[in-house]
Amino acid sequence: MKKIFSLILVLAMLLLSAAVSAEDGVFTGEANGYGGPITAEVTVEGGKITALTLTGEKETEAIGGQALAPLTEAILAAGTVDGVDVYTGATWTSNGVFAAVRSALGITEEPAEAEEAADVSMSGLRQGLGMVVTPRLGPGKDDQDVPVYSFNVVAAYVISDADGRICDVETDILEIITPNHDGAEDNAFPGWPGMSYNNDSDGDGKVDGVLEQTEDTFTNTLPAFRTKRDLGDLYKMNSGTWTQEMDTFEAFFIGKTAEELRTFFERQTAANGRVIREGATKEEDLAKWNALTDEEKANVDALSGATMSLSDAHGDILGAVLKALEKQEPVGAETAASIGMGVVVTPRLGPGKDDQDVPVYSFNVVTAGALLDEAGRVAAAKEDILEIITPNHDGAEDNAFPGWPGMSYNNDADGDGKVDGVLEQTEETFTGSLPAFRTKRDLGDLYKMNSGTWTQEMNTFEAFFAGKTAEELRTFFERQTAANGRVIREGATKEEDLAKWNALTDEEKANVDALSGATMSLSDAHGDILGAVLKAAGQAKTLK
Repeated sequence: MKKIFSLILVLAMLLLSAAVSAEDGVFTGEANGYGGPITAEVTVEGGKITALTLTGEKETEAIGGQALAPLTEAILAAGTVDGVDVYTGATWTSNGVFAAVRSALGITEEPAEAEEAADVSMSGLRQGLGMVVTPRLGPGKDDQDVPVYSFNVVAAYVISDADGRICDVETDILEIITPNHDGAEDNAFPGWPGMSYNNDSDGDGKVDGVLEQTEDTFTNTLPAFRTKRDLGDLYKMNSGTWTQEMDTFEAFFIGKTAEELRTFFERQTAANGRVIREGATKEEDLAKWNALTDEEKANVDALSGATMSLSDAHGDILGAVLKALEKQEPVGAETAASIGMGVVVTPRLGPGKDDQDVPVYSFNVVTAGALLDEAGRVAAAKEDILEIITPNHDGAEDNAFPGWPGMSYNNDADGDGKVDGVLEQTEETFTGSLPAFRTKRDLGDLYKMNSGTWTQEMNTFEAFFAGKTAEELRTFFERQTAANGRVIREGATKEEDLAKWNALTDEEKANVDALSGATMSLSDAHGDILGAVLKAAGQAKTLK
């Protein structure tokens, strides 16, 4: 009851602040639009806006720029910003205009009261983690006619009930792209060390030179790669940010089964994976719309503002969610309060070289989904790693990547340790091979370790994480692992490891028994597992 009253009070304050007008005069305010700041010069007479000048020099000319004039007319007609609709297709610019006018009038909105996280029962619930790869030809070419290419690693962490209905979901995308794309915040990847690609370093649409990949740039730049959620307000869509649109889709997924999501996608999206809306102009889209039930048409209202595709070259979001549902396992915790997911990238020099003295390189995309309790302790976790590697490695099950289309690399096709030739990357092999890439969990018994499989070792670590806070995990890693990230055990021979072992308490030494058989590293070039778990915990949100 107290929470309901607080919410009503906050809403009342918002309405009151929105209704208050500034005194008569001329006022100036500023807010962020799609491309940059929007300035509003507002004239108020008799408590109404009678004149308005909007300036947004960095708004896109074809979208945001065109929205300024009709928004000005609409605000002047209403005498206020209250009740004025956003300009279709330019939601971000519209909201920037409204915020700039409110700033000029001195109207501030009180932040909504944050929802308190409280433990909820996990009885009968299941968790799953799905990762899929989608290649993209484009967007377009640079000003020297060299193509732009990218691929997206999509991750989804899903909690479902005993009937397979989604209770909560976290999704994110890591996009890796050629450096000639005009995006200042890109995860630019010119290829493996020794390779190079056209480079638009300032994102102005003009090639500035060639970006050379060295071993130093490879090891230094990849760990700084950011996901679309990491980019936050920097990753803009016409209707808002990528994060805002994804949050809308996640809310829509709640309560639905895998079959219901497939049916929705089949019946209510166009060939480009975007939701079909009333007023569709393409014949096939209009036919789909007219065939929908009233209930299905109501889905469009629930997805207002979610304009991006659920499955296209920008990322197979639906595919990752469905894969997570297919891989569901019991949560194994009684209660949880929040959910988080973290994605990190770790580059690797090696292992070694092929028989022609050409180096092997790889990088690992590590994803961790985690449930935390009210005290911030890990209630349950699930991790996976996608390793992408040069084709001269002697692994028959490798996700072999010779580089972008037009590039090539030594190839050990049968994994016998001997180079068989050169693997050429074409646009056809690029689009055909990347969707078949498999994670370490996908490989199952094929990914063997000395003590068992990667999956078995990872499951042991997950059980160990349970009940520990982020700080306790950091302390464990600092005190109980060697420089290579592996757990120090009794009988250690290296002087520094032996000193660490002797400094441990009996309780800490008992951790080794709990990690019997878990020989792999928690953080090395094979994957920063700990880093992904800590990132998931650090950005956890209240459970839906």
